[in-house]
Amino acid sequence: MAKLISNYSDYTDTEESAGLGPIKIEAQSLSKVYEIDGKRTFLALDNVSFDIRQNEFVSFVGPSGCGKSSLLRILAGLEEFTSGQLHISGKEIEGPGADRGMVFQSYTLFPWLTVRENIEFGLTLKNVPLFEKRRIADHFMELVQLTRFAKSYPKELSGGMKQRVAIARALANNPEVLLMDEPFGALDPQTKSSMQEMLLDIYRKEKTTVVFITHDIEEAIVLSERIYVMQAHPGRIAQVVQVPRSLRSQPGVRDTEAFIQLKKHIHALIGGDSNH
Repeated sequence: MAKLISNYSDYTDTEESAGLGPIKIEAQSLSKVYEIDGKRTFLALDNVSFDIRQNEFVSFVGPSGCGKSSLLRILAGLEEFTSGQLHISGKEIEGPGADRGMVFQSYTLFPWLTVRENIEFGLTLKNVPLFEKRRIADHFMELVQLTRFAKSYPKELSGGMKQRVAIARALANNPEVLLMDEPFGALDPQTKSSMQEMLLDIYRKEKTTVVFITHDIEEAIVLSERIYVMQAHPGRIAQVVQVPRSLRSQPGVRDTEAFIQLKKHIHALIGGDSNH
């Protein structure tokens, strides 16, 4: 059974966290209130606190309506929080920034650009010299196994391939943090599994801090070093779960008793409101 940690501040250096750097992202008592029709309000996030270390892969899992996507958009600087504090590398978040890359569930590729041109897009905006831009694009096309599709357009790609382009495009800008909002949610199970393996391989090679949003408990266990389990109405963190390395992306691990018990534990924390 995984070690369970009841409070984010209880997480300290252990064998599982060896090799991780200092705290990269720190949130204290974040709340988010939405106005509805200018009359009513909706509390989406209530007193949410967490920390994420440099080079760590952390997932937020929970049912629909728990505020996990709102939380990611706040981290991206696309939404403002109502109260609390949020820092990346010790600096308060004040809108979007080049230090964060974002991958959405929808592929958000430019249909008029080729695979190479989509990956190079951010580099072009930053006026990166052509030789260097091509070198970076070649590296990430190889990383996501799309080199031979460099001249293809999004309409010619499968869903999994489009998402690989989106991941490569985000990483090409060398973000300090990669934010991923249910990026594999629209894929079939077989493609999803292969994408999970590819993402873990990229993570191990690139050493980027990853914040991953999902409603799929199995996916969270396979990918993450830690899982923040959220409950809804309002969105709160129920518990932080440390995932042993033995349960992460090992052949047949999903059929083991330890994996099944951890999945059941997280499902119970969510309140049985997850469809996985």
